[in-house]
Amino acid sequence: MKKILIPTDFSQNAEYALKVAAQIAKKNNGEIILLHMLELPHQGSDAMGSGKDIPEIMFFKNAAIRRLEELMEEDYLEGLKVSDIIQFEMAFDGILKISQLNNVDLIVMGSHGASGYKEMFIGSNAEKVVRNSEVPVLIIKKEEGDFQVDDFVFASDFSDEVKKPFQKAVDFANKFDATLHLVTVNTPNDFKSTSAAEEIMNNFVKGFEIKKVVTHIYNETNVEKGILNFANSIDADLIGMSTHGRKGLSHFFNGSISEDLVNHAKRPVVTFKI
Repeated sequence: MKKILIPTDFSQNAEYALKVAAQIAKKNNGEIILLHMLELPHQGSDAMGSGKDIPEIMFFKNAAIRRLEELMEEDYLEGLKVSDIIQFEMAFDGILKISQLNNVDLIVMGSHGASGYKEMFIGSNAEKVVRNSEVPVLIIKKEEGDFQVDDFVFASDFSDEVKKPFQKAVDFANKFDATLHLVTVNTPNDFKSTSAAEEIMNNFVKGFEIKKVVTHIYNETNVEKGILNFANSIDADLIGMSTHGRKGLSHFFNGSISEDLVNHAKRPVVTFKI
């Protein structure tokens, strides 16, 4: 977590994310990249902008520069290396491109979440980044104050394909000296006996150097509800999951528990792409 990207639209939620990112950077001797995406009025249309649009573009750019300069002077960023980028692009595409170009280790985003028709048909930028980012994404929903991760819930089916992203979750937990709570959620449609679930989890963690780890089996009507209720039951500081990054019809019909958690969880959520 040496290089952390924080997309900002200058909202309160984006500042919550920046404050958390600053704490993580200070603990890991890291640096922060502040990114503001300028989605201009004509973006997304087929027509190319004309010369008359230049003053409007410069107005938005200069306003963004001023806001970024003010943000970089905040007390909680003192002592950190902070750089800023302004990109003329749709937010979701730009965030992924900038993260790749700058070899970032972590993306921290603020999110309001989404629900109902908005969630079904539009989704949020945070949800889209979670689905497609190759680097871990930490979603912050509210003011966290002192961001300390003591109890970190990682829910999974603990299949072999999860082992690669799980190493990143282990690194995350170890850096915070957190207890990693591995959770299998038993549902009526996918039920495992306690002995079978424990065997799967115990075999899964072999070969990983985890400072503190505990396994749990939690019974619930569906996986998302099980994760949220278990996290509430231990007052977890963070929920972690791997995500498949499905697209198109496959994603529409199968959905993504990670994205649902991004929209519905009130606790911070971190995702690791398979």
